Amino acid sequence: MRFNKSLGMLLVVMSAFLHPCLAATNTQSFTPQQVHQDIDSIVAGIRATHPDISHSVGPAEFESAVRSLRKRIDRDLTRDEVWRELATLNPVLADGHLFVGYSSWRDETALHLKEGGALFPFEVAVSENGKVHIVAELGGQASKSVGNEIDSINGIRASKVVRELLSRVHGDTPRFRAKLLSQRWWFFYWKVYGAPSTYDLKLKTKSVSVLQRKGSTEKPAVLVGEDTFDHQFQFEVKADRSAVMTINTFSWSDLDAFYEFTRRSFEQMKAAGTQTLIIDVRNNGGGDDAMWLEGMLPYLADKPYRWASRYIKKVVKADPAKNERLGDVVEGNIDRWIAPVPDNPLHFSGQVYVLVGPATYSSAILFANTMQDFGFSLIAGTGGSARSKQSGGVQKIALSNTGLALWTPRFLLTRPSGSAVPYYLEPDLEVEDSAFSPSMAVDAVLQKSIAKSSAKTANERQ
Repeated sequence: MRFNKSLGMLLVVMSAFLHPCLAATNTQSFTPQQVHQDIDSIVAGIRATHPDISHSVGPAEFESAVRSLRKRIDRDLTRDEVWRELATLNPVLADGHLFVGYSSWRDETALHLKEGGALFPFEVAVSENGKVHIVAELGGQASKSVGNEIDSINGIRASKVVRELLSRVHGDTPRFRAKLLSQRWWFFYWKVYGAPSTYDLKLKTKSVSVLQRKGSTEKPAVLVGEDTFDHQFQFEVKADRSAVMTINTFSWSDLDAFYEFTRRSFEQMKAAGTQTLIIDVRNNGGGDDAMWLEGMLPYLADKPYRWASRYIKKVVKADPAKNERLGDVVEGNIDRWIAPVPDNPLHFSGQVYVLVGPATYSSAILFANTMQDFGFSLIAGTGGSARSKQSGGVQKIALSNTGLALWTPRFLLTRPSGSAVPYYLEPDLEVEDSAFSPSMAVDAVLQKSIAKSSAKTANERQ
């Protein structure tokens, strides 16, 4: 079974079509009966699509959460109010590919700004312990308040705001969800607390200060440059015979442009005599496996490899030729191995590090698994955020009454080694990262690589 595009549906998860009734549903109210019907659709959609929900949540825990949700639906609700209730399932479901959300948060935001709305004025970093620090102005511009911890927002303690927002964020782990909330704080804040015209922020400084700011109409940083190739893909050869390749997505429509980018990068490394390569996928949420299988591995693999070892899938479309009936759960081994390209003139034989972080997900984890399991690289960065066994083949199921949507995977993939350990994607080399200094982790890897090389040289001389 071929899974080259096993998690390509993540692009759909992140940028679905705008629901045609969006403008109307922003103010429309829905009866308890309509909301309960959409809850029925969520339960039925997961049952019909997900191959094994126990991958991320015990069935009894999920059923308990649904019962509790139903009890709270006892009055007419606006669409945002409905989402605030339904989204409490998201952390319970505990999978970045399994959640209840808006049909498109991008389009939702674009319409809000187009109609004169504003958003929380800062980019922030949210920690698992509930702290919120200012990183930049909304959109990524430098801020005089960078690094300051927010104590309260419009009179509400920041720790309480974080709890309220995190209780509706999807993702595998608290660390994953804190990172996702950091990237979309402005969206979750808007949908839970509204979008006021001004924000009174109390900052935790040596002398507690109060900052009043107007809401921002800037495009949030996570949306800036999404369609710009040079923003998503960067390459730099350094003077110390190292190089850094940044790949922020595996979702790109022009595959030939990406393949030319990687070919040119390895060509430059060969000409420069590069000995150390860092592949930075800290902000890569996944996409099409073909991008790394065809654009990266031919330059890095030196032995046969596969991208996963086992699969389990729910049949969502009958296939008589394979004797697969609608609703069947099918399991099997992935026996297709890919041969390396030993005569590739641009093959890189130096030390490779794949740099990961809490935002690394989906196809980017399959890439990291493959690189780690076959010894093509060391994994560096921080772990404990997402499972190494990944879900995929994400399906969008529209909730017909409210215009919201359920996103649910239809298959699971076990890492190439076939091992259940490590449970999460874990680095071989742990290095600290910082929202305030994106280059810190890269520099730390290079420093440790230099130290490792120096120690090896010293041992060889003894």
